[in-house]
Amino acid sequence: MDDQPIAVMEKNDSTAPEASQSVMQKSIRGSTLLLVGRLVMLGLNFGVQVLTVRYLTKNDFGAFSYALSFVAMAAIASLFGLDKAIARFAPIYHEQKDYPRMFGTILLALFSIIVLGVVVIGGVFLLQGAIIKYLGGDPLSVSLLLILIAMAPIQALETYFQDMLAVFARPRAIFFRRYIIGPALKLAAVLVVVILKGSVEMLAAGYLIGSLLGLVLYAAIMLKVLRSMGLLEHFHLNTLIFPMREIFGFSIPLLTTDLMHILKSSAVVLMLEYFRTNVDVAEFRAVVPVAGLNLVVMQSFKLLYTPMSARLFARNDRAGINALYWQTATWIALFSFPVFVVTFSLAEPLTVMLFGERYANSALILTLLSLGNYFNAALGFNAYTLRVYGRVKYIVAIDVISAVANLGANLLLIPRYGALGAAVGTTLTMILLNLLNHAGLMLGTGINLFQRRYIMVYASIAAAAIGLLAFVEIFHPHIVVGGLLAGLAGLALLRINRTALDIEHMFPEILRLPLVRPLLGVTRAS
Repeated sequence: MDDQPIAVMEKNDSTAPEASQSVMQKSIRGSTLLLVGRLVMLGLNFGVQVLTVRYLTKNDFGAFSYALSFVAMAAIASLFGLDKAIARFAPIYHEQKDYPRMFGTILLALFSIIVLGVVVIGGVFLLQGAIIKYLGGDPLSVSLLLILIAMAPIQALETYFQDMLAVFARPRAIFFRRYIIGPALKLAAVLVVVILKGSVEMLAAGYLIGSLLGLVLYAAIMLKVLRSMGLLEHFHLNTLIFPMREIFGFSIPLLTTDLMHILKSSAVVLMLEYFRTNVDVAEFRAVVPVAGLNLVVMQSFKLLYTPMSARLFARNDRAGINALYWQTATWIALFSFPVFVVTFSLAEPLTVMLFGERYANSALILTLLSLGNYFNAALGFNAYTLRVYGRVKYIVAIDVISAVANLGANLLLIPRYGALGAAVGTTLTMILLNLLNHAGLMLGTGINLFQRRYIMVYASIAAAAIGLLAFVEIFHPHIVVGGLLAGLAGLALLRINRTALDIEHMFPEILRLPLVRPLLGVTRAS
């Protein structure tokens, strides 16, 4: 680690392999449950996206997207990087049974997020004139922002509770609250507005009410988990230790990572509105969720990856972290592949089918963003592993380099090319950041980058992608045919790489289902 005074447990050679295998299995199984939940959420959110885009005018949707992008930035500011600190320090303290510091970390993060959220809300109301003047927001955008800005601390607290549930390995609780209740509330808000033929301001109010109800439920679930684990018995106010130096010493430098996220998502929208129009914002934002489908598997796995790898780090089990890293990267790359093929190779018919001919110009934007997102997902959790190892200085350095590159590229491209320029700048930055993070694994973690079993996985993915792309370019199949081919190619890749996935050990019960064994090429003897 760079500067983090965390005591690391001595590794017990007799139990470490079994323990790391148990951690890996728990991570993969729990993450797969979260993947199922995320797919449900995507179906609901996709309905919300399509309904919203089709119901609102382009100008209203652009203004609504602007306000939501600003709220996303404000939520990141309210978090202050504390989500990363929680995911790393809370499981380490829990593993070491250091309950005073564990609860101190939990409460320190909670109160900090609340205070920062209040400051953010007050700042937006005080500076609304400056937002119109200097940040490109028109009166409608700012009017919506004043309604939605209360969602910033709510979203930050939702992330906080989600990370806490991941720390204590409660994927079922996350599944229920994040992937079922949250999206359902959002869909209900949109349906009410459509049925009542309401305004975009009514939609903003519905979003806010739904978020507040979801937060109350999150808090209740978290309290129930702590009670069921018997952890509240170790909570004593007079023994609490608030590790401020460790927490803020880790989270503040990593605000550069949040800056990169802002530049990649929200800031690019603000620049589009400033240099161009609401129409450019709409063309870019309409396909961002579609391109984001390439990150679905990765986002499902990341919730448990950091706390699980942090526990292995606390045990000084470097081999276990290496195995967990590549096992999760393999699952992510293979299960994300069909989505990549559809959103990359079939971007034009997919865009027109979802949003209509008026969004045909967004097809190339979808192609570029899909490429960047899949590249980011397929290489695994390199940035998260660097955080677990405490390589703060390296992370900050590459974040700064990437932020400067992103800002320069977008300032150069957006004024001239609009939404397409934003897609090019964003994609190039995603690829650059990921390559730099991966280089960091080689320099400072001991993660093995050249194991043959994993090289074969990526080689087969590349071959399948090139073959499908060539087929699409030559024959121009209907999107239904293309989607079917993508699914068949994904199934073939699963069969070829079943050994690397280790499905027999991760999910032995799934092999009892009809047709699963022959589809995956698994014999009973194996």
